[in-house]
Amino acid sequence: MKKLYIIGIGMGNPNTITVKGKEIIRHCEALIGAKRMVDSFALPNQEYCYAITPSEILNWIEEKEPLQSVAILMSGDIGFFSGAKKLRDLITERYGETGYRDLFHIEGIPGISSLSYFTAKIGLSWDDVKVVSLHGREGSVIGTVQRYEKTFFLTDGAQHSVQNICGELSEAGLGQVLVYVGERLSYEDEKVTVASADELKAAEFDALSVILVENSNFVQREKETIGLSDDDFIRGNVPMTKEEVRTLTVSKLNLQSDDVIYDIGAGTGSVSIELSLVCQNGHVYAVEENEEAIELIKRNQEKFCVKNLHIIKGLAPQALAELPIPNKAFIGGSKGNLEEILCCLMKRNPAIRLAINAISLDTLSETLACLKKYPFKDIEITQVNISKSKTLGNHHLMIAQNPVYIICGTAKAELL
Repeated sequence: MKKLYIIGIGMGNPNTITVKGKEIIRHCEALIGAKRMVDSFALPNQEYCYAITPSEILNWIEEKEPLQSVAILMSGDIGFFSGAKKLRDLITERYGETGYRDLFHIEGIPGISSLSYFTAKIGLSWDDVKVVSLHGREGSVIGTVQRYEKTFFLTDGAQHSVQNICGELSEAGLGQVLVYVGERLSYEDEKVTVASADELKAAEFDALSVILVENSNFVQREKETIGLSDDDFIRGNVPMTKEEVRTLTVSKLNLQSDDVIYDIGAGTGSVSIELSLVCQNGHVYAVEENEEAIELIKRNQEKFCVKNLHIIKGLAPQALAELPIPNKAFIGGSKGNLEEILCCLMKRNPAIRLAINAISLDTLSETLACLKKYPFKDIEITQVNISKSKTLGNHHLMIAQNPVYIICGTAKAELL
């Protein structure tokens, strides 16, 4: 049986690997991993391969059938945003949940993570740190820093570089937060920089960097789930989706934290706010043409401190042209352009999830007629009848509100 050791080597300097990890590497026939890791540990009598992706690693191991022991080197700790999980998943996918056990004995050896190393270096505890990895993924930098006192970012050295993160913070009015930057941790040329985001936004840093942001003025929200009261919002003369309807509508969208969502006909922004609070790592685009409504959205955005909400002035579908591709959309008002809006949304994402509110039977009928032109996995219609109590003397009366129809469904991308 071939023995595979998935070893966390720490920061990269051989001195930061555990004694057990070093001992296993010394006795293995072969090493595989990124070049900088393999070069630090390979011995003259060992075979080695430079590989990063799980498929490259597993393919090489399969090709080298005579080898009985292989050390797979991973940076940091194998349980902390590591490629170890994807490698294990790939092995299970190829050989089955139990089948791989007949071929491989797999053992994981933990290492020192960049988080534990860096926080020890700067003298901070990490038990209350919010961790965000920006390696090959989008994350809400601004929203996260606003909500947490300490945020640790794993950068990618490119789009999400230290410089870009500091620039983003500065542009969002968070330029005074304290930023700790760790470059080339554990190596001889290791460097730690501490300054404000404003001071660092034009600085250059090594691609191999981590960043910890400390915000002493972080916002502690009482509620970050759907179900805000109507009274929580700043209101004017602009129509607003009522509390119970709003809660049901948002729940029908089956939200994920990183969704990109359009709120078309955003009104006061009540739905946009709820969406932004749930999709903390995503982006919400509130599309509205009414000036008074736009001002209300801005005021509510400021009140709830949601930085992942983007206000788009204009009329749909024209206003959607330059926006990122959505995976969810809510239509609260279409200004008579429902068919054109649906056509635009379906072209942008043939697998989009939609929720539409209708007050009149005419709008309901129009909506169903438009939706029938496109293939949907399901179209669900919910009629919401709300009655609220009103005190009259010593009596409590139930006052009915107008019924609202919630129409939702997910398009079938494969049939378009």
